[in-house]
Amino acid sequence: MKTSANLRDIQTEGDIKTLVDTLCFKATNDTLLGASFGAAARIHWPHYLTTQYHYWSNTLLGKGQSGGDPLPEQVVLPRSGAHVEHWLQLFSTTVEEHFAGTKAEEAKRVAQQMATRLGILRSRELPVD
Repeated sequence: MKTSANLRDIQTEGDIKTLVDTLCFKATNDTLLGASFGAAARIHWPHYLTTQYHYWSNTLLGKGQSGGDPLPEQVVLPRSGAHVEHWLQLFSTTVEEHFAGTKAEEAKRVAQQMATRLGILRSRELPVD
């Protein structure tokens, strides 16, 4: 098992791809979030993943690519506080399993901001599950 001392920080496009791909795989197979991600099958996954890669690359590595909206409307994601909290925990766990350092912590902070914004927006638009 890797410990945080054995992990390196998020530094490359490959690291971003690892983070995004792992998170999407976990979310798709998660008992709470899987149905939401399954409903997102109507979107074009390669486009969605590319948007995610660009967003996180721009945010964490300053690559200056157009990141777009990391959560396009087509993706039916967390509808309640419990879903949002679970997604955030899944994101944080994924980061901690693969990375440690300043950028890894920044990724978790950005995800927390996204979860907060998503929780506020979704709670106004959709009924709580």
